Amino acid sequence: MSAARTRSWTAPASYDLRRNLRVLRRGPYDPCFRTEGGAVWRATRTPAGPATLRITADAPAAAVHAEAWGAGGEWCLERLPSLLGADDDPSAFVPHHPLTREAHRRHPGLRLPRTGLVMEALIPSVLEQKVTTHEAYRAWRLLVRRYGERAPGPHENLYVMPEPRAWCRIPSWEWHRAGVDSKRSAAVIRAAQRAPRLEEARSMELAAAMRRLQLIPGIGPWTAAETLQRSNGDPDALTVGDLHLPRIVGYSLTGARDTDDAGMLELLAPYEGQRHRAARLILLAGRAPARRAPRFPIGDIARL
Repeated sequence: MSAARTRSWTAPASYDLRRNLRVLRRGPYDPCFRTEGGAVWRATRTPAGPATLRITADAPAAAVHAEAWGAGGEWCLERLPSLLGADDDPSAFVPHHPLTREAHRRHPGLRLPRTGLVMEALIPSVLEQKVTTHEAYRAWRLLVRRYGERAPGPHENLYVMPEPRAWCRIPSWEWHRAGVDSKRSAAVIRAAQRAPRLEEARSMELAAAMRRLQLIPGIGPWTAAETLQRSNGDPDALTVGDLHLPRIVGYSLTGARDTDDAGMLELLAPYEGQRHRAARLILLAGRAPARRAPRFPIGDIARL
């Protein structure tokens, strides 16, 4: 095993490493992401090849240290500040509600990460369409472990997601075994076939990037926003079409329990340009209406 490359970055005051990078984790058993002790481990497929990052934060010195292994290690270290949120500007956020003002004050270390990797965020987002998080996380875990590859470096339980051609070669029965229906698997395959064009969205403005992703049948506004929040770190990439977010936003800001997407967009209109950050802060505030409807049922297409 080759020696690790290293880099350090001086973080802003109150920087919260684990909270900021947690949005990149797809469930507690994500084969591409681990938190152990004070370290965050991340396995990724870069344009230069597979890579593993181990990131730790030295809070008193406001320093973040990273070690990288693999062919894509140098690529990761060059973009380490962006991954950690250096491109994000929380000072652009202007609170318009007492709740967002308090959440903004209580979480000064919040930064939006930017991975620069579209497919890495897009594929698991497709798997999360219209199913429970438990089902989506299971599918991601099974498919990455079976069709990905062991991550470079010393961690024995990290995997790098499959390359685009490998996603296209997954047999129908393996999608079925992972609990992924034909609509979602077809969307993943179509996206993988056009991966180079979709990766170009990482350097586009939000509107153009949203349009580019939605050219693929099976990728709508929800999936595109969930992707660009992570790949581009876009502070305005608000998730529309979510089952729970509109109700949480409505309840948190007005006490209403039946807010829909249109109502959420109206409430967040004052935050235009920062609507995703506003939603993140609202979620961090921890207010949510009591559940009235039954939980979304867990399906099992493998039994069909």
